[in-house]
Formats: sequence, C-alpha cells, structure tokens
Amino acid sequence: MAYVRGEKRDDGGCPFCVAVELAEELPELIVHAGRLGYVTLNLYPYNNGHVLALPYRHVADLDELEPDEAGELMSLVVQSRVALQEAFAPDGYNVGMNLGSAAGAGIPSHLHFHVVPRWAGDTNFMPVTGDVKVMPETLDQTKRRLIDAWPG
Repeated sequence: MAYVRGEKRDDGGCPFCVAVELAEELPELIVHAGRLGYVTLNLYPYNNGHVLALPYRHVADLDELEPDEAGELMSLVVQSRVALQEAFAPDGYNVGMNLGSAAGAGIPSHLHFHVVPRWAGDTNFMPVTGDVKVMPETLDQTKRRLIDAWPG
C-alpha cells in the first residue's frame, strides 16, 4: 500500500535501469547484484518470492544481449531458483519472459526473466472471485529470506 499511495515516477525513466554500484548496496527490492545483471523482487508479485532476473544494460530483446550477459542472466535465473527452494520450498516454478507488449510485457523495453515459486493449490477463490491476491508476508520479509538463502 505504501507504493500504491506513494509518489509515482513521471520522468519516463526505466524502473529497471540501475547503476551497478547502486545495485551492489541491495537497495529497495534488489536481492542479488551480479557483474552484468541483478535479481530483484517483483513489485507486483504473483506469489511470495516472485523475482525478476535482468541485465543492467537496457535491452529489449534476447538478440541484443552480449554472450556474457546472456550467460550471467541464465546463471541468475538458476541461482534464483536455488535460493527460492532454500527459502520457501515450493512445489514447482514458473520461469519465463514476455517479449514485447503483445506478449504481455509490462515493461517491454528492458527484458527480464520471471521466476515464480508455485505451490499445489496456490490459486484459490480470492483471485478468481475477488480479483485480489493475498500475500502472507511483506516484500521486506521476502527479500531478507532470499538474501539469507542466496547460493554462494
């Protein structure tokens, strides 16, 4: 609710463009900072633990990634899954990305992987009848659990 009621960015800037040195301090929602990319909590999570793995560089499509960026990005996805397993022990995962607005990308100009932990029966009547999602912990609590569980 703090975000919903708070000030909105109107500078047109990309919310995913973060300087490497700032990411290393793990501000706000950032869980892990790598050399060429980072992992952050999704501000609008589908489930607790929903993270995004993305490059620092502002690119919109996979073919714009340098080989080292693509390799680290996949490594961040794998590390995210390992940390989520340790922190939450989900029954499964959804891993993927939406490329372009027509594919459902909310921020199509900066590509990112979604890693979403899933539990048997985690979709219930709330999102179906009430058009709401109930989250059992805050983003700060989720961030702390993932930092503590991060591999390496």
